[in-house]
Amino acid sequence: MNSVYASTARFDIGRALSEDELRRLAPSIFATSAHESRSERFQPIATIEILRGLMEEGFMPVGAKQCNPRDDSKRDFTKHLIRLRRLDEDAKYSVGDTVCEILLKNANDGTSAYDIMAGLFRIRCMNSLVSHSSTIDSVKVRHSGDVGGKVIDGTYRVLKEAEKALVAPADWSGLTMDRDEKQIFAEAVHIARFGDSEGETNTRIKPSQLLSPRRSGDVSSDLWTVYNVCQENCLRGGLRAAFRDEHGRIRRTSSRAANGIDQDIKLNKALWVLSEKMAELKGLKAAA
Repeated sequence: MNSVYASTARFDIGRALSEDELRRLAPSIFATSAHESRSERFQPIATIEILRGLMEEGFMPVGAKQCNPRDDSKRDFTKHLIRLRRLDEDAKYSVGDTVCEILLKNANDGTSAYDIMAGLFRIRCMNSLVSHSSTIDSVKVRHSGDVGGKVIDGTYRVLKEAEKALVAPADWSGLTMDRDEKQIFAEAVHIARFGDSEGETNTRIKPSQLLSPRRSGDVSSDLWTVYNVCQENCLRGGLRAAFRDEHGRIRRTSSRAANGIDQDIKLNKALWVLSEKMAELKGLKAAA
């Protein structure tokens, strides 16, 4: 799995990825036909053609990755994710170290619809935060009919939601969480990251470890910082735990990074909703 968190996304050296770079990162972006396993009813969506249209509209790719399919014949058709951003100087698309983004997910092997999502990207920790809006979560385009206009229109609709989500850095930064609130928050995040379908966890990693900041600038008890610290710890992995096995020997384990495209998105949305609810409980009204 190639990383979608690329250095090309930074403010200081931010730039659009070239098509050659995109081809190296996610060759399935360039598929113009469907995988042979699809029926005639399946209408392939050529991501590169849509992407070129979005670039003409000012949305530039700054990160991309694709899945590693078990069936090697699907490698050039498999699920991929692209991060797009306006690289102009329009201040409405950014607040502090956080900027609006559009996330595009697609596949021409039947594993994904064309999905357009709102996102924020925090430069400090190179994390992409998938926001879950109460008015529009994402725009999904089925693999049928004329999709070009639907994708362009959906992108603008989702971008408006991403702009609304930009109030979070300022609003959530003003909400201080006490020790109990942070622990409750961490326990909920712990279940979202490590829980099974029944909400049961089987890991040596403790909820309190999710609250450990990775840089001095993230030592704070406000909701925005706590959310970002937990989100980064979930996505990056590397949290360590030591324990004794049945023979009394010391063993060590560490958490894995959340590398899967669907796992990344699902986890991000869960943490975003959790943070919105925490903000509401602390008296902050949801954005209209």
